[in-house]
Amino acid sequence: MELKDYLKIIRKRLLLISAIVMVTCVLIGVKTYLYTDLVYQATAKLIVSQSFEVGGTRTIDWDVIQSNIRLISSYKEIINSSAILNKVVSNYPDLKASPGELSSLLEVSAASDSQVMNIRATDISYERAAHIVNAVATVFKNEIPSIMKVDNVTILSEANPNSDGSSINKSPIFYIALSFIVSLMLAIGFVFLLDYLDDTIKSEDDVLQSLELPVLSNITKISKSDLNPRKTRISEKKVGEGTYVTARQ
Repeated sequence: MELKDYLKIIRKRLLLISAIVMVTCVLIGVKTYLYTDLVYQATAKLIVSQSFEVGGTRTIDWDVIQSNIRLISSYKEIINSSAILNKVVSNYPDLKASPGELSSLLEVSAASDSQVMNIRATDISYERAAHIVNAVATVFKNEIPSIMKVDNVTILSEANPNSDGSSINKSPIFYIALSFIVSLMLAIGFVFLLDYLDDTIKSEDDVLQSLELPVLSNITKISKSDLNPRKTRISEKKVGEGTYVTARQ
Protein backbone atom coordinates (compact mmCIF):
# COMPACT_ATOMS: atom_id res chain seq x y z
CA MET A 1 0.00 0.00 0.00
CA GLU A 2 1.12 3.50 -0.78
CA LEU A 3 0.91 6.48 1.52
CA LYS A 4 -2.14 7.83 -0.28
CA ASP A 5 -3.93 4.52 0.36
CA TYR A 6 -3.29 4.87 4.10
CA LEU A 7 -4.53 8.45 4.01
CA LYS A 8 -7.61 7.30 2.14
CA ILE A 9 -8.38 4.73 4.85
CA ILE A 10 -7.96 7.37 7.57
CA ARG A 11 -10.14 9.84 5.70
CA LYS A 12 -12.83 7.21 5.20
CA ARG A 13 -12.92 6.39 8.94
CA LEU A 14 -12.23 9.91 10.18
CA LEU A 15 -15.57 10.12 12.00
CA LEU A 16 -14.87 6.89 13.91
CA ILE A 17 -11.36 8.05 14.83
CA SER A 18 -12.68 11.40 16.06
CA ALA A 19 -15.39 9.71 18.14
CA ILE A 20 -12.89 7.36 19.84
CA VAL A 21 -10.47 10.18 20.63
CA MET A 22 -13.19 12.52 21.88
CA VAL A 23 -14.86 9.93 24.13
CA THR A 24 -11.50 8.89 25.61
CA CYS A 25 -10.41 12.47 26.34
CA VAL A 26 -13.77 13.32 27.92
CA LEU A 27 -13.66 10.23 30.17
CA ILE A 28 -10.09 10.94 31.26
CA GLY A 29 -10.95 14.59 31.88
CA VAL A 30 -13.94 13.68 34.04
CA LYS A 31 -11.87 11.10 35.93
CA THR A 32 -8.96 13.46 36.66
CA TYR A 33 -11.04 16.54 37.51
CA LEU A 34 -13.86 14.96 39.51
CA TYR A 35 -12.73 11.57 40.81
CA THR A 36 -8.99 11.95 41.46
CA ASP A 37 -7.89 13.06 44.92
CA LEU A 38 -4.95 15.42 45.30
CA VAL A 39 -1.94 13.71 46.89
CA TYR A 40 0.57 15.52 49.08
CA GLN A 41 4.03 14.55 50.26
CA ALA A 42 5.82 15.74 53.42
CA THR A 43 9.53 15.16 54.15
CA ALA A 44 11.69 15.01 57.26
CA LYS A 45 15.49 14.80 57.11
CA LEU A 46 17.74 12.83 59.46
CA ILE A 47 21.50 12.68 59.58
CA VAL A 48 23.44 9.63 60.69
CA SER A 49 26.62 10.97 62.30
CA GLN A 50 28.72 10.47 65.37
CA SER A 51 31.75 12.44 66.57
CA PHE A 52 34.36 11.82 69.22
CA GLU A 53 36.02 14.19 71.65
CA VAL A 54 39.81 14.11 71.55
CA GLY A 55 41.73 16.54 73.75
CA GLY A 56 38.67 18.64 74.34
CA THR A 57 37.94 18.92 70.59
CA ARG A 58 35.16 17.01 68.85
CA THR A 59 36.41 15.25 65.74
CA ILE A 60 34.85 13.02 63.11
CA ASP A 61 36.64 9.88 62.04
CA TRP A 62 36.52 8.96 58.32
CA ASP A 63 36.03 5.27 59.10
CA VAL A 64 33.11 6.17 61.34
CA ILE A 65 31.53 8.15 58.48
CA GLN A 66 31.79 5.18 56.16
CA SER A 67 30.33 2.96 58.86
CA ASN A 68 27.40 5.37 59.29
CA ILE A 69 26.75 5.37 55.54
CA ARG A 70 26.64 1.57 55.52
CA LEU A 71 24.24 1.65 58.47
CA ILE A 72 21.70 3.64 56.49
CA SER A 73 20.61 0.52 54.59
CA SER A 74 19.79 -1.11 57.92
CA TYR A 75 18.08 2.02 59.18
CA LYS A 76 15.75 2.04 56.17
CA GLU A 77 14.52 -1.42 57.13
CA ILE A 78 14.25 -0.52 60.81
CA ILE A 79 12.04 2.49 60.09
CA ASN A 80 9.50 0.25 58.34
CA SER A 81 9.68 -2.45 61.00
CA SER A 82 7.04 -3.12 63.63
CA ALA A 83 9.47 -2.02 66.36
CA ILE A 84 9.15 1.58 65.13
CA LEU A 85 5.68 1.67 63.57
CA ASN A 86 3.97 0.03 66.56
CA LYS A 87 5.57 2.66 68.75
CA VAL A 88 4.33 5.42 66.43
CA VAL A 89 0.77 4.05 66.56
CA SER A 90 0.79 3.85 70.36
CA ASN A 91 2.45 7.25 70.91
CA TYR A 92 0.37 9.10 68.32
CA PRO A 93 -3.19 7.72 68.37
CA ASP A 94 -4.44 10.90 66.67
CA LEU A 95 -2.92 9.62 63.39
CA LYS A 96 -5.62 6.92 63.33
CA ALA A 97 -3.48 4.56 61.28
CA SER A 98 -2.33 0.97 61.62
CA PRO A 99 1.34 -0.05 61.27
CA GLY A 100 0.56 -1.56 57.88
CA GLU A 101 -1.07 1.64 56.65
CA LEU A 102 1.85 3.73 57.88
CA SER A 103 4.30 1.46 56.10
CA SER A 104 2.41 1.88 52.82
CA LEU A 105 2.55 5.68 53.17
CA LEU A 106 6.27 5.90 54.00
CA GLU A 107 9.28 6.10 51.71
CA VAL A 108 12.85 6.20 53.03
CA SER A 109 15.72 7.23 50.79
CA ALA A 110 19.30 8.46 50.95
CA ALA A 111 21.68 9.79 48.32
CA SER A 112 24.70 7.73 47.45
CA ASP A 113 27.61 8.27 49.89
CA SER A 114 25.46 10.60 51.99
CA GLN A 115 24.71 10.45 55.69
CA VAL A 116 21.40 12.25 55.22
CA MET A 117 18.20 10.19 55.18
CA ASN A 118 14.90 11.45 53.79
CA ILE A 119 11.67 10.12 55.27
CA ARG A 120 8.65 10.92 53.11
CA ALA A 121 4.98 10.37 53.85
CA THR A 122 2.29 10.55 51.17
CA ASP A 123 -1.35 11.28 51.96
CA ILE A 124 -4.39 13.12 50.58
CA SER A 125 -3.91 15.63 53.43
CA TYR A 126 -0.62 17.49 53.68
CA GLU A 127 -1.16 18.18 57.39
CA ARG A 128 -1.62 14.48 58.13
CA ALA A 129 1.39 13.56 55.99
CA ALA A 130 3.52 16.05 57.92
CA HIS A 131 2.32 14.67 61.27
CA ILE A 132 3.10 11.11 60.16
CA VAL A 133 6.61 11.84 58.94
CA ASN A 134 7.47 13.90 62.05
CA ALA A 135 6.15 11.18 64.35
CA VAL A 136 8.15 8.47 62.57
CA ALA A 137 11.33 10.57 62.64
CA THR A 138 10.95 11.32 66.35
CA VAL A 139 10.22 7.73 67.36
CA PHE A 140 13.08 6.40 65.22
CA LYS A 141 15.56 8.84 66.75
CA ASN A 142 14.47 7.91 70.28
CA GLU A 143 14.41 4.14 69.70
CA ILE A 144 17.56 3.65 67.65
CA PRO A 145 19.95 3.81 70.67
CA SER A 146 18.18 0.85 72.31
CA ILE A 147 17.95 -1.08 69.05
CA MET A 148 21.46 -0.53 67.63
CA LYS A 149 23.23 0.40 70.90
CA VAL A 150 24.50 3.57 69.26
CA ASP A 151 23.23 7.15 69.37
CA ASN A 152 24.13 8.58 65.97
CA VAL A 153 20.84 9.89 64.57
CA THR A 154 19.87 13.57 64.58
CA ILE A 155 16.79 15.22 63.10
CA LEU A 156 17.91 17.89 60.62
CA SER A 157 14.48 19.21 59.66
CA GLU A 158 10.85 18.36 60.23
CA ALA A 159 7.84 18.92 58.00
CA ASN A 160 5.71 21.95 58.81
CA PRO A 161 2.07 20.84 59.17
CA ASN A 162 0.86 24.46 58.90
CA SER A 163 2.40 25.18 55.51
CA ASP A 164 0.44 24.90 52.29
CA GLY A 165 1.94 21.90 50.59
CA SER A 166 1.61 21.50 46.85
CA SER A 167 0.16 18.31 45.44
CA ILE A 168 2.43 15.87 43.65
CA ASN A 169 -0.27 14.88 41.16
CA LYS A 170 0.43 15.66 37.55
CA SER A 171 -1.76 18.31 35.93
CA PRO A 172 -5.08 17.03 34.50
CA ILE A 173 -4.05 18.68 31.22
CA PHE A 174 -1.10 16.28 31.08
CA TYR A 175 -3.36 13.23 31.39
CA ILE A 176 -5.80 14.60 28.79
CA ALA A 177 -2.95 15.30 26.34
CA LEU A 178 -1.52 11.85 26.97
CA SER A 179 -4.93 10.22 26.45
CA PHE A 180 -5.33 12.18 23.20
CA ILE A 181 -2.05 10.86 21.80
CA VAL A 182 -2.62 7.27 22.94
CA SER A 183 -6.26 7.12 21.84
CA LEU A 184 -5.38 8.63 18.45
CA MET A 185 -2.73 5.97 17.85
CA LEU A 186 -5.06 3.18 18.97
CA ALA A 187 -7.94 4.52 16.88
CA ILE A 188 -5.80 4.69 13.74
CA GLY A 189 -4.52 1.18 14.39
CA PHE A 190 -8.11 0.02 14.90
CA VAL A 191 -9.34 1.44 11.59
CA PHE A 192 -6.40 -0.15 9.78
CA LEU A 193 -7.36 -3.47 11.37
CA LEU A 194 -10.97 -3.02 10.27
CA ASP A 195 -9.84 -2.28 6.73
CA TYR A 196 -7.55 -5.32 6.75
CA LEU A 197 -10.35 -7.63 7.91
CA ASP A 198 -12.87 -6.14 5.46
CA ASP A 199 -12.73 -8.33 2.34
CA THR A 200 -15.80 -6.89 0.61
CA ILE A 201 -15.44 -5.40 -2.89
CA LYS A 202 -16.19 -1.70 -3.02
CA SER A 203 -14.37 -0.29 -6.04
CA GLU A 204 -12.94 -1.12 -9.43
CA ASP A 205 -9.50 -1.48 -7.89
CA ASP A 206 -10.83 -4.15 -5.51
CA VAL A 207 -12.18 -6.10 -8.48
CA LEU A 208 -8.89 -5.87 -10.32
CA GLN A 209 -6.90 -6.93 -7.26
CA SER A 210 -9.23 -9.72 -6.11
CA LEU A 211 -10.55 -11.23 -9.35
CA GLU A 212 -7.92 -9.99 -11.82
CA LEU A 213 -10.73 -9.32 -14.30
CA PRO A 214 -11.36 -6.17 -16.31
CA VAL A 215 -14.30 -3.95 -15.35
CA LEU A 216 -16.78 -3.59 -18.17
CA SER A 217 -19.22 -1.28 -16.44
CA ASN A 218 -20.25 -0.05 -13.02
CA ILE A 219 -23.45 1.10 -11.35
CA THR A 220 -23.29 4.46 -9.66
CA LYS A 221 -25.32 5.58 -6.68
CA ILE A 222 -28.60 7.38 -7.38
CA SER A 223 -29.79 10.05 -4.99
CA LYS A 224 -33.43 10.38 -3.95
CA SER A 225 -33.79 13.51 -5.98
CA ASP A 226 -32.94 11.54 -9.12
CA LEU A 227 -35.92 9.24 -8.40
CA ASN A 228 -38.43 12.10 -8.12
CA PRO A 229 -41.03 11.49 -10.87
CA ARG A 230 -41.95 15.17 -10.96
CA LYS A 231 -38.46 16.28 -11.81
CA THR A 232 -38.13 17.75 -15.27
CA ARG A 233 -36.19 15.44 -17.51
CA ILE A 234 -34.32 16.52 -20.59
CA SER A 235 -33.81 14.15 -23.48
CA GLU A 236 -32.33 14.54 -26.89
CA LYS A 237 -33.71 13.01 -30.02
CA LYS A 238 -32.26 12.97 -33.46
CA VAL A 239 -34.45 13.43 -36.52
CA GLY A 240 -32.54 13.02 -39.71
CA GLU A 241 -29.53 15.29 -39.52
CA GLY A 242 -30.99 17.58 -36.84
CA THR A 243 -31.24 17.33 -33.09
CA TYR A 244 -33.95 18.69 -30.86
CA VAL A 245 -34.58 18.64 -27.09
CA THR A 246 -37.81 17.80 -25.34
CA ALA A 247 -38.72 18.41 -21.70
CA ARG A 248 -41.08 16.11 -19.77
CA GLN A 249 -42.73 16.59 -16.43
